[in-house]
Amino acid sequence: MTRTAIACLAVALAACGQQGATPQEMPEDSNGLPTAQDMPGPDEGVFPSMMTASATLVGSEGTEIGTARFLDGPNGELIRIELDPGSLSPGWHGLHLHAVGTCEDVGKFTASGGHHGKVEGAHGLLNPKGPEAGDLPNIWVAGDGSAGYEAFTRLTALDSLLDEDGSAIIIHEAEDDHLTQPIGGAGARVACGVIQ
Repeated sequence: MTRTAIACLAVALAACGQQGATPQEMPEDSNGLPTAQDMPGPDEGVFPSMMTASATLVGSEGTEIGTARFLDGPNGELIRIELDPGSLSPGWHGLHLHAVGTCEDVGKFTASGGHHGKVEGAHGLLNPKGPEAGDLPNIWVAGDGSAGYEAFTRLTALDSLLDEDGSAIIIHEAEDDHLTQPIGGAGARVACGVIQ
């Protein structure tokens, strides 16, 4: 092959490569997202339970400070928390699901037991041996003591939270570092809600 033939072949291959890299155009009305009709549903064996539960959150003095709502979806659990102004100190606070559905020992909230799905040495979203089913991201409390929070977890579902002895959602005084045992250094329990 001559140098000219090799050069022509290289130019032709480069042109083919550029044509192959041209992105496909999306239909104008799709915005790149699937429509509801394109999503899997009961015909494909996807049955979201859409089971719901809630918890009234009480602070360390026993007064109601907010609510937590739970919604089961096909891929996990959606949790939404709303705290009233003046509820907690501003800043980050650890948030966990606990194994027993009680907040009867107001101010301590230790009757709710350990974390839901506790595994020794496995606490923390960043723990290579974990996480536990009750581990959640921290909640941020605003300067006025209120909070609005939404998290999603695949680690548990409502049927296991609503077992025979129930479960509780607990807010701690400090943030969870998601690694230190047994509760990420989150400190005392300052709010509690029985999930029902």
